[in-house]
Amino acid sequence: MSAQERNDLSLLLGKPLTGTAVTVRLDALDGRLRTSAAGLGLKEVVEELGPPLTDRRAARAGVAAQRRHVWASLTSSLDASPLAGQEWTRQWYDVLRRAGVPKGVTPEAAVRTLQQAVQILTVLLDPERTGTRGRGELAATATGSAHGLEDGTWLARLVQRGVALAHDTDFPSNAAGRRALWRLVSVTPDEVSSTVLTYGLRPIGGGWREESLRERSAHHAETHLTPRDLLGLQLQLPAATVIHICENPRVVEAAADAACARPLVCTSGSAATVVLTLLDALATAGCHFAYHGDFDWPGITLANRIIRRYEALPWRMSAEDYERLAAHSQAEGIPQLPLDGRPVEADWDPGLAPAMTALGVALHEEATLDLLVEDLA
Repeated sequence: MSAQERNDLSLLLGKPLTGTAVTVRLDALDGRLRTSAAGLGLKEVVEELGPPLTDRRAARAGVAAQRRHVWASLTSSLDASPLAGQEWTRQWYDVLRRAGVPKGVTPEAAVRTLQQAVQILTVLLDPERTGTRGRGELAATATGSAHGLEDGTWLARLVQRGVALAHDTDFPSNAAGRRALWRLVSVTPDEVSSTVLTYGLRPIGGGWREESLRERSAHHAETHLTPRDLLGLQLQLPAATVIHICENPRVVEAAADAACARPLVCTSGSAATVVLTLLDALATAGCHFAYHGDFDWPGITLANRIIRRYEALPWRMSAEDYERLAAHSQAEGIPQLPLDGRPVEADWDPGLAPAMTALGVALHEEATLDLLVEDLA
């Protein structure tokens, strides 16, 4: 304590204080404050001077009581449902209890969400249930919102965890696995809004889907395939067919305009689940791949993912390709796009990242369009 602080506290407590450290009895301070001009006890004075005091012990007890209420409510919901007594429900309860309620979810919201999960699982696991239902329809019935069971929601994770345990299968770790889990209980996730852009796929097979792809390829027309299309499509292509993969839709458009012959799949940026589903099926059919993307750091990151996953060949993606393209761009007087972000090593060419760092220019696929179309022709 400073000399001034020591003097002030001496006056308040009514006794002389010495030294730089002082111990104050709170009951004595409370008594002095009550007889002082303040006329209030210690608690009231502190609250007048600052924010309200928190009874931390009572707060902890309140939180614990709310937590007990949440899980007691889940127990009651399960006991009152047709799911009661099933072995997997005990496992489900234990898993959820260990995981706890996500941060930011109020106790009231947690009770409501857990009750909705029990309601949905009761419907999905009814042995007498027939037919299929859309995920949005199921969500709207249970929650009032068609988005209530979208990927990433706590309710969706609760239901998926229950379905996996009830069917003694692993909890899915990716979007494709989650779709398969929904289909296991005759729920159709959204399989029409996301698409993969393709060109020149000519699968062997007598079905109308295969025939449609061959006909569109014959007319040099691009095709958007949905997950629903891929479910019924037999992707058998001639042995060792090379599928070229690009990042930007403009490459597909240019290939179609030039009536190119080689098959092409576009990731449209970072490859979504539907893109990977198609490429996985093509890989299973024995196809090989060649990849081209943007010469910027996000583009190199995307290229690494595809090349690692499918052992794809780099397609005009070497350091030499980059330097030649950058020189051509500069010679043509094209404005230079600065290369921003943290450098990313290219798996296929250790010299590419240093070359890009040295020149500091980002080059998108459109800058290579003529060469790419020439290859695809």
